[in-house]
Amino acid sequence: MITDPFFYLCAIPAVLLYGIAKGGFGGNIAIVSVPLMALVVAPQQAAAILLPILCLMDLVALRTFRGRWDRTNLRIILPAAIVGVLIGALTFRLMNEQHIRLLIGVIAVSFVINAWWRRDQQQARPASAWRGRFWGVLSGFTSFGIHAGGPPINVYMLPQRLEKTLLMGTLAVFFTLVNWVKVPAYLYLGQFSSENLLSSLVLMPLAPIGVRCGYWLLQRSNEKLIYQLCYIFLLLTGGKLLVEGVMGLLA
Repeated sequence: MITDPFFYLCAIPAVLLYGIAKGGFGGNIAIVSVPLMALVVAPQQAAAILLPILCLMDLVALRTFRGRWDRTNLRIILPAAIVGVLIGALTFRLMNEQHIRLLIGVIAVSFVINAWWRRDQQQARPASAWRGRFWGVLSGFTSFGIHAGGPPINVYMLPQRLEKTLLMGTLAVFFTLVNWVKVPAYLYLGQFSSENLLSSLVLMPLAPIGVRCGYWLLQRSNEKLIYQLCYIFLLLTGGKLLVEGVMGLLA
């Protein structure tokens, strides 16, 4: 088990932030969790420690949003995401983390700028098989390495302007399957060392606390605010990943 106090100083807020996002408040703020923990441990180790905690959070989120999900979208994006996870697993030893950060950053920032630029002209988009499959594959792929599947899938989901609990419930089901599908691949790749699993166990009690806090905040916020927060966090985290990707490639 990791005993460095600085690790827990970073890991505790990282887990709580992820839980709050899974509870429906703040959306893409969860993407800061791996980088925050990576201040102390390698990003791959941070991702491995987080995965069992995320799987528990997903179960709590499923119970929280029970029955509130869009089946049409899930039939489109879930199979595509599994393909993305498989691609991520097969290319895990080859892929450059900085390239992934750069890709997500460009997509996220471009999407938000375009959405705000055209906000007075936009109408809610219906579910789309080809768009959903594309963004589903990309979300599964980026989720595998650094748990950064949120921005790609939100590029597809946010323009549909679903009711807030329906949106968050759909994402809860989506990431439950994505994260559980990642578990066998992480086992095969040797990511679940005893040190990582024991550290996950210590942080596990924070999982339901974070999710319930996020749901509590969601119920006390109006729909417009939730969507604006999603766009703001998508822009901030996309910008952060864009800068990190560029700096990493230049280093």
